[in-house]
Amino acid sequence: MNSSTASNKNGYVLSISIIGALFFIFGFVTWLNGILIPYLQISCELTNFQAVFVAFAFYISYALMALPSAWILAKTGFKSGIMLGLIIMAVGTLLFVPAALLRTFPIFLIGLFVMGTGLAILQTAVNPYITILGRRETAAVRFSIMGICNNLAGAIGPLILAYYILNDGDAFVASLKSMDAAAQALALNGLARRVIGPYIVMTLVLLGLGLLVKFSPLPEIDEEKEESADHVPDTRTSIFQYPHLILGVIALFFYVGAEVIAGNTIMGYGISLGVPIESAKAYTTMVMITMLIGYVFGIMLIPKVVSYHTVLTLSAILGTVFTFSAMLVPVTLTITLPLVNIQLPVTVLFVALLGLANSLIWPAIWPLAIHNLGKFLKLGSALMIMAIAGGAVLPLLWGYFSDISSAHNAYWMLIPTYLIILYYSLYGFKVRYWKMTRS
Repeated sequence: MNSSTASNKNGYVLSISIIGALFFIFGFVTWLNGILIPYLQISCELTNFQAVFVAFAFYISYALMALPSAWILAKTGFKSGIMLGLIIMAVGTLLFVPAALLRTFPIFLIGLFVMGTGLAILQTAVNPYITILGRRETAAVRFSIMGICNNLAGAIGPLILAYYILNDGDAFVASLKSMDAAAQALALNGLARRVIGPYIVMTLVLLGLGLLVKFSPLPEIDEEKEESADHVPDTRTSIFQYPHLILGVIALFFYVGAEVIAGNTIMGYGISLGVPIESAKAYTTMVMITMLIGYVFGIMLIPKVVSYHTVLTLSAILGTVFTFSAMLVPVTLTITLPLVNIQLPVTVLFVALLGLANSLIWPAIWPLAIHNLGKFLKLGSALMIMAIAGGAVLPLLWGYFSDISSAHNAYWMLIPTYLIILYYSLYGFKVRYWKMTRS
């Protein structure tokens, strides 16, 4: 191996490592919402519908900020944009301090929106790196590696935060019932302030990572080169003339909604079935573990054994089967998890298994949706990032249905979600013109 080849290999490994670290941060911050929802529901005295505004405030920022993020990156460059995104996220985490001191839910939501804004810039900047660091045919493998970093953090993060803010959750909730109004307010103020320490630490970590990225050798992206590499000349003049992209954005919207519902509501679902908080606080981690398993299969199988659209089809079918199973098994049926000796309702187990179904949908949809966009590649990628807003809208619907019916029945809404993804995997990705004159 000559020095040039060794240098290129070292640069590749370092770039992948930096991006992997960023995806770890994405996962750590994002999946804390699974703990924040029940935590804020207790400390701020919220309904199910009000509590899922945690997810709404976080994910709606993607819809509002994806296109501005593309403009920001055009001004700053990708590397400086990553640093800026980390700093904005740090501002969001720091807002948790006054929110906790005042026990004011709207300030928590503002902090979450600002964090989501920083993540929108980061996602818009980082995803192109994954696609250009190797061949398009192996992009799903790199996405799967990043997914492992993301979900490993998603498995660890909720457990760490739960240890600091809900370690005595069952006893705390029980003690509230014997308190008068003044004592309850005092106790809830104390509960709200438990979040201050962890979020100050996160603020410092995000600022430190921003400095690390600034002085890292992460290369800039030659956008014009990347666009021309995938360009297929045609006469289309609008991004909306690419049906496979628009249908992909719709499918991604519903996928993100399904993923967020599975990860962020499962703890509350378990509690609604009578599971102690001490056990239910591990449920979000279970979803992350099943997603990790899926990503490992993705690395082994895509694209050598199965194609993108085949993986997408199997994922949609699994999601439909697991949802039906969660709805149809008796809610009183339980199993005992080995090693940890935790009683787990089988219906909750099937919700956790949605992580397996969801894991490979993102890496499968992206290459199919943005293929051959030519000069519209940047705008198409921004539209895909906007689709993350599904994580804001669909959980609100779940919260509404759970309030008027039950948390259990609210999961029925996932059936049409997976059927839409199934449609895209079988037909939608093939549509190159709205009138099927060509395939």
